This record gives sequence, structure tokens and C-alpha cells, in this order.
Amino acid sequence: MADMSCSAADLLPLLGAAPNATLTAAFICSRFDAVSAKLSDATYAIDNTYLLFSAYLVFAMQLGFAMLCAGSVRAKNTMNIMLTNVLDAAAGGLSYYLFGYAFAFGGPSNGFIGKHFFGLSDFPSAAGFDYSFFLYQWAFAIAAAGITSGSIAERTQFVAYLIYSTFLTGFVYPVVSHWFWASDGWAGAAKADGNPLFGSGAIDFAGSGVVHMVGGIAGLWGALIEGPRIGRFDKTGRSVALRGHSASLVVLGTFLLWFGWYGFNPGSFLTILKSYGSDKAFYGQWSAIGRTAVTTTLAGSTAALTTLFGKRLLVGHWNVTDVCNGLLGGFAAITSGCSVVEPWAAIVCGFVAAWVLMGFNKLADKLEYDDPLEAAQLHGGCGAWGLLFTGLFAKKSYVNEVYPGLPDRPYGLFMGGGGKLLAAQIVQILVVAGWVTATMAPLFYGLHKMGLLRVSAKDEMAGMDMTRHGGMAYLYHDEDDNSNLPTNFGANRVEPSNNSTPEHQHQGGRV
Repeated sequence: MADMSCSAADLLPLLGAAPNATLTAAFICSRFDAVSAKLSDATYAIDNTYLLFSAYLVFAMQLGFAMLCAGSVRAKNTMNIMLTNVLDAAAGGLSYYLFGYAFAFGGPSNGFIGKHFFGLSDFPSAAGFDYSFFLYQWAFAIAAAGITSGSIAERTQFVAYLIYSTFLTGFVYPVVSHWFWASDGWAGAAKADGNPLFGSGAIDFAGSGVVHMVGGIAGLWGALIEGPRIGRFDKTGRSVALRGHSASLVVLGTFLLWFGWYGFNPGSFLTILKSYGSDKAFYGQWSAIGRTAVTTTLAGSTAALTTLFGKRLLVGHWNVTDVCNGLLGGFAAITSGCSVVEPWAAIVCGFVAAWVLMGFNKLADKLEYDDPLEAAQLHGGCGAWGLLFTGLFAKKSYVNEVYPGLPDRPYGLFMGGGGKLLAAQIVQILVVAGWVTATMAPLFYGLHKMGLLRVSAKDEMAGMDMTRHGGMAYLYHDEDDNSNLPTNFGANRVEPSNNSTPEHQHQGGRV
């Protein structure tokens, strides 16, 4: 916003020898100062309202995660998986308030970890951090924890969820977000000292690495240490599908996540009322926000269609669950470069992301790796591709708009910007994978050794809703349910009958 302040000394030469010129000049300047203050207040209010609205959208993704997870597991574990999603938000809220936010954005600090604002002390700060920013970052932190819960679904003890969720949102995730998003982080593109990594810093605008890779790799280690669910692979190692019980919930969750992604990606600008100083009066940060929403949409849509036809070629049928996962894979990939690439490049991103996901799913089956929601493959694999994609396709003008201050900053390799940005992206992939492995793998292994990670085989076969949560979410009989529940313990359906008498019986069957 242009500076509207003035002083009486500036106006006196213009007023000449008019009577009371000094008083007139002082009065005029006081009015200008009042208008300037009101405009400044309005700018803060508009930007904070935009950020709060974006935070609400990202938080709504928790409902999407809950529905997606519930539909992707068997009915006998529905209450368990939904409770873990509630726990991610609740436990994550306290841990991020007490420690997580300070570790992530507690500057001034060193390049590794923040050290101020524990328990939001001395908050809001003169550095520009307000409560809306905390709420937005908390919503991101619990999204990472929600990703991990999908990988270890249907076989994990409740206490293990509580421990890992608190640790992930309170320490593991905040350190990574400090590295790449805080102004004093060692590897971020927005590093304040003007000396970013390789002259560029890693561009991870909304978190393909910071959020999706962190959650995906944490889930990878949890699932590896736990082992596959009972019955997931036969004695010869052949994959056996343990299908989720509700495609309707999967589709509902996917659309809720799609909706929330418009807070996740465009909202990461943090402010909206900002001009880029171009000769186009209609062009500013509001335009970049709109472009980011478009690239997000195109990447997800392309990945969904690619998965639809790709799976048709591979397995011979149209599968709505696979399409939903492909869509989310496209979103996870574009999250890194959504603000700095052209819409046409987002189509490339989504196309490749779909094949990355299908390829990692094939590899998972070969290695007898069991992830009920494909979370490690989707968020970890597609997130890593998204970082590489940004290093290849980031456009110079968009990079300079989003990350101003370094006119010679490197940009995408395929756009003529050299390989330095791509090198920074590769470094991010390696350090995120290394950090999450070094922290989460020992945690899951320790829980395993203490007998706190996996439920007993008996409880797993019967379903945790009955054995751990006091009852089923609803009456339903899974296709592969080999538990000792009564044969008539399930939802009934009415089927046509040739019996014309009114006393004919409805047949019980699996839904």
C-alpha cells in the first residue's frame, strides 16, 4: 500500500502566505494520517479474514480424512479409525500449542529449530505473527498426522495413536516446517538473510514435502514395523484385497478433501491484499491465488482421469476408489509448485503423479507391504514427485512474485532456469526422508518392542470396534469377515422372490 503520511512542512510551500497556513497544513496532514491508519487496519483485517477462512477450509479436511479412512477400512474397524482422526486433531492441538508452533516458527532462531512462543507466550508478536497464523499452521500439522493414521489402520493399538500423533505434531513435523517455511530455516526459499540454499532454497509452497512426505514416510515406517494385516497376503505371497466397506464414504471424503485443498494451496499465500506493482492494475496476489486454485484443480483432475483409464488398461475395470486415490495423488504432487507453475504444467504434474501412485502400489504388493489407504505411496511418493516437478517447471516470473528480493533466483530446469532449484528440491527429499526415518522409525520400533503397537490377532480378526470401542458403528457384515460373529449379525437386504405368499422371508446377505 502506498505511503499516505505527510508533514506540515511538506504542505506549507503549497499553501504560500495564506492565513493560518501552518494550522491548515497540520489539519490536512492529520486527516491523511487518519485515512492511512484506517486503510492499514482494513488491510490487516482483510488478510486475517482470508487466512482464517483458509484455516477453516484446511481443518475441514479432517472430516474428509475421517470419511475417506472410514470407507477404506472394513466395517468392523469404523469406530476405531474415526476416533483416531478425532484424536489427531485434539492431541495435535495441545502438542502444537505447547511445543510445535515454537519449534516451527519461534524466531529469531537458528536454522534447525525455533525457540520462542512456547504455549503462545508473547503472542501476537511484532514480527507479524497473529493467532490466525497459528490456527492455520496447526491445521497443517494435524493433516500430517492424519496421513499417517491411514497407513497403520485396522491393527494398531489406541495408545500408539496417542503417542505417535503427539510426537509427530509436537516435534517431528514442526522441525521440518521450520527448515523450509520459517524465515530463518536453513533450506527454505523465503530465507531472510538473502543466502538461500544453492541461491534458491527449496520451493515447497504448500507442503508436498513438509506435510505429505512427512506423513507418508511416518506411515511407511509404522506399517513396515507392524507388518501387514492378517489375510492381506496368502502363504505364497500373493496379494489378497481386503476391501473397504463403503465406496460412498470414500467419494464423500475425497470431495471434502478437494474442497479443503482450496484452503491448503491458495491459502498458503497467507495474505491476499498485495499488489505486485505491475502495469496491470487488475493483477496482484489475488490473481496468483486464483491461478494457484486453477493449477490445483487441473493436477487433481488429470490424475483422476489418468488413473481411471490406466487402471482400466491394467486390471480391466473402472474403479471409483482407485480414481479417488489418483485424484488425491495429483493434489499431493501439485502442492509444492502450485503457485509458481503454469496451468498447462499442472496437467503434466497430475499425469505423472497418477503413474507414480500406480507404480508404487505395484511395488508395495511385490514387497508385501500393507497400507490400507495407500497413504505412503500416495503422499510420500507423489509428494516427492511434486518436489521434483517444481524444480523442473517453476516459471521465473512467478517465482520472483512469490519469493521476491532475489532477482537472479534460479527457477525450473525445463523453463531455462538451470539445475540449482532442482538440486535444492532433491536435498529436501533426502533430508525429509532422513529426518522422519531417524525419528519415527525408532518410535514405532520402541512401541513394537513394548507391546504397545499392534493389537492381538484375536482382536484384529474380531474387529476393534467390538473388542476396543464397545460396539459396532453399525450392523454390517464384511465380505472377508472370518470372525466368530453370528451369521445373522449384519445388515439385511431385500431381494426378489418367486414366493407370492405374504409370509415369504427376506434373505439375509452380505451387503
